[in-house]
Amino acid sequence: MSTTSAQPSRSMPASPAENQRAVLGSRRRGWAIAINNIPNLVVFTLLGGVLYLGHQTGWKMPKVSELFAANAENPNDWCSEHLVPESQCIECNVELLAKQKEFGFCRQHGVAECVNCHPELAQVNETPKLPRYDTAMPLALMARPENNSRNMLHKRRVQFTSSESAIKSGIDVDVVQERPMADAITANGEVLFDPTRVAHLSARASGTVAYVFKMTGDDVQANDILALIDAASVGQAKSQLLHALVKRQLSQTTVERMRVLANTGGVPGKSILDAESALQDAEIAFISARQSLVNLGFDVPEQLEGEDAKQIAEDLRFLGVPQPLVALLPKGTKTTNLIPIHAPYDGTVVASDVVAGEVVNTATVLFTVADPARMRLLLSVRQEDAKYIARGLPVNFRTDDGSQEVSGRISWVSPAIDERTRTLQVRVDLADHEGHLRDKTFGTGRIVLREESKAVVVPREAVQSTNDASFVFVRDRNYLKDAAPKVFHVRQVRIGARDDRYVELLAGVLPGEVIATKGSPVLLAQLLRSNLGAGCGCHEH
Repeated sequence: MSTTSAQPSRSMPASPAENQRAVLGSRRRGWAIAINNIPNLVVFTLLGGVLYLGHQTGWKMPKVSELFAANAENPNDWCSEHLVPESQCIECNVELLAKQKEFGFCRQHGVAECVNCHPELAQVNETPKLPRYDTAMPLALMARPENNSRNMLHKRRVQFTSSESAIKSGIDVDVVQERPMADAITANGEVLFDPTRVAHLSARASGTVAYVFKMTGDDVQANDILALIDAASVGQAKSQLLHALVKRQLSQTTVERMRVLANTGGVPGKSILDAESALQDAEIAFISARQSLVNLGFDVPEQLEGEDAKQIAEDLRFLGVPQPLVALLPKGTKTTNLIPIHAPYDGTVVASDVVAGEVVNTATVLFTVADPARMRLLLSVRQEDAKYIARGLPVNFRTDDGSQEVSGRISWVSPAIDERTRTLQVRVDLADHEGHLRDKTFGTGRIVLREESKAVVVPREAVQSTNDASFVFVRDRNYLKDAAPKVFHVRQVRIGARDDRYVELLAGVLPGEVIATKGSPVLLAQLLRSNLGAGCGCHEH
């Protein structure tokens, strides 16, 4: 059996396509390596720049003034504590702007360096204008934010390099003004009908509703008839009155005749006494029957006594029903049982739950009539504000939806705090002749404790506070002069009344002074920053 030995295989040469792919792959790997090394290249470049700058500057950090080009001509002239050129710094160079004379803390007004007591401190170029009212009185009226007498921030001043830098910092100014202001306490409240002018009307006798003339929402006047009730007891009372009236007339006639006959001796004295006794009984019966109708609300006329029985019966049939209303009744109505339901006063039917033919009794409420011109406001005053409340204080009330505003005065103050809500109930009587208010309307009452027509005020954003004092920043009187330092003085103030735009300052500023408004938090921040560094020498940079 013959065998053959295996020969080694010979490699085939690569095709042109395979060579092209190999070249492209090599290029991609090269670009990937280059891209991955870019961050390293940037870092080494920056490090090289830092090394160069450090070598050139002696490894010293540039000053803030140099970074912001605040003083490019002389970069060494910069006060890092007060952030102005050192040559212009009034805190470092007191001779540039001498500090004002110090008077200490004013115990009367609760501020340091009080301009109310020392108007020469005011930053105005003309004669200072004092408040037109005694600001010490409202300070004593209620609790006000107090200033710590040991707070010394008012001794510092905030300076800008120029007026342009102040504007760039967002500082805006306004003039201290005079305008009406009021101290007030707010309290939640509810408007209700005056309970003395709300009537829940029922029939005075049980029966059936015969006619209904008024419905819910109808306006009524005093004594208007709202409905007629057919009550058998009314007919019986009228019948008893008719019987008693006729009997009394007969008894009266009998007594008069017997007295005439007695003069001739034809009638025994005992008969006269019996006739007079019968007359007394008839009189009592008449008074009792009349009172029964009066108790049912009827006004029994006096002229009934001079009429005959038929006429009296006709007059009693529609007793209490005016003739125009009788004309509206169906023709042939003969009943004597009708009893009217009257409106007690001018008002509006706010509820009625009655229809003709309904059987009612004396406990059934048929109509509710209220006088919308007489409303009552009940306010719930916080317990901590109760000490300020007194009768006669004016109150402005606004509904929650803002649709109505009314005014009144406190007419009653509860002698006790509500044990559940811990509030004081206060009542205000309101006159709403136009009828805009609605029963059970919620809103907010503003109880005015004090009103001042010429209060000293500033915009709310002008007042800044620390944990123990309140401040405003008053512009120096020479601020607008070209060569003058651009300085704001720090003033302690006492806050009074507030509204949504202004705050009253009871001490600390005078009318006509210019104060920082928008941007004043920037001034406070700089003030606090300077205060933290007050122990450092301003020449040590």
